Amino acid sequence: MIDYFYLIPVAIGLGVIGLGAFMWSLRSGQYEDLDGAAERILVDEDRPIQDPRPQPKPDLTPHRAAHR
Repeated sequence: MIDYFYLIPVAIGLGVIGLGAFMWSLRSGQYEDLDGAAERILVDEDRPIQDPRPQPKPDLTPHRAAHR
């Protein structure tokens, strides 16, 4: 029975330390970019990550204002 007088404060103290570490990680932005870490592990460092969205093609037709 006397063991509970030691174990309960130790368990509460560890819980408070764990909660404090979790709150610190929230405030420091550890959970802001979850997709970036998942993509960085799959891509080589010498090649940049390509945007999967299609890029608009440049308009190559000559404009009338340019010929004036």
